[in-house]
Amino acid sequence: QVQLAESGGGLVQAGGSLRLSCTTSGRTLNDYSVGWFRQAPGKEREFVAGIMRSALSTYYLDSMKGRFTISRDNLRNTVYLQMNKLKPEDTAVYYCAATERNKWPPQYYEYEMDYWGKGTLVTVSS
Repeated sequence: QVQLAESGGGLVQAGGSLRLSCTTSGRTLNDYSVGWFRQAPGKEREFVAGIMRSALSTYYLDSMKGRFTISRDNLRNTVYLQMNKLKPEDTAVYYCAATERNKWPPQYYEYEMDYWGKGTLVTVSS
């Protein structure tokens, strides 16, 4: 069993930065490819970024390119989402999710993910 836990959310002004972390208890996160998703108020959950197990390949939703960076530290069993130049429209609950699939490119759909965290809230004020 894999239990994912996100951290690092909070309130930030537009233009600011946050770094989200995703860790796990149980099996090592190194065995999984990981995706970050988000759900804004009143909207469906959407894919944000993905990273393969080997960390050799990443993928981003177009609106995140140049602002968000997904990375992983396998020694720390952690996947990160560095978010820069935040905008009010980035306000959402951010979820990390893990999959045993090693798909390339790592652009994931919700049904492909095997495990989910409970989410961390990011609020960007204007």
